[in-house]
Amino acid sequence: MLLAKARERGGTERVWMKSAIVERELGNIEEERKLLNEGLKQFPSFYKLWLMLGQLEEHLAEAAKQQDQPEKWHAHKMEAKKVYDSGLKSCPNSVPLWLSLANLEEEMSGLSKARAIFSRAQKKNPQNPELLLAAIRAELKHGCKNVADRLMSTALQECPKSGILWAASIELAPRLERKRKSKDALNKCGHDPHVIAAGAKLFWNDRRVDKARSWLNRAVTLAPDIGDFWA
Repeated sequence: MLLAKARERGGTERVWMKSAIVERELGNIEEERKLLNEGLKQFPSFYKLWLMLGQLEEHLAEAAKQQDQPEKWHAHKMEAKKVYDSGLKSCPNSVPLWLSLANLEEEMSGLSKARAIFSRAQKKNPQNPELLLAAIRAELKHGCKNVADRLMSTALQECPKSGILWAASIELAPRLERKRKSKDALNKCGHDPHVIAAGAKLFWNDRRVDKARSWLNRAVTLAPDIGDFWA
């Protein structure tokens, strides 16, 4: 009721987003879609509305898949693709939209299509660690270790202070080289929580439990909102 009144008074983009979330939680699919489309007419540059609309179609695709309805699955996936494409025209710097489109293309058309999306994304958003890491993980997922290693080397040259890239490079390195890689990471960004957590994993693997816990506590202190450190 309050959200409806807020929309009538020309509510902000977050009012429209929260209204759609309420309908999603109630399972009112058509009302959620309607609110998202209406919100996008007023706020086309608010990427979260595009993301929610794409997620709605992907959720419906997953439901169709579970019901063994391949044509419906494909139709909803294609609709999600259209949403992400449209969203990126208005929000070319939205990393979540690029990642969603790349994941969708990988699922539907394979790695080569995902590579093309990552290439486009990186041209629009150069030196973005999150996009670079996603491209590396896609290669690893398909067993392309040499390509992933090459991409990681380039990524670290482009973003030498990125903790998430250094942490991933430690995991990607051969076991005997991980300590050296960890030292390199600590020299570049020793106060980054991802790097500290990666170092903690090395201590844990060496059964230096107290040291591992100490480093994990440091990581959590620096970034309490990142749940991975608690796992």
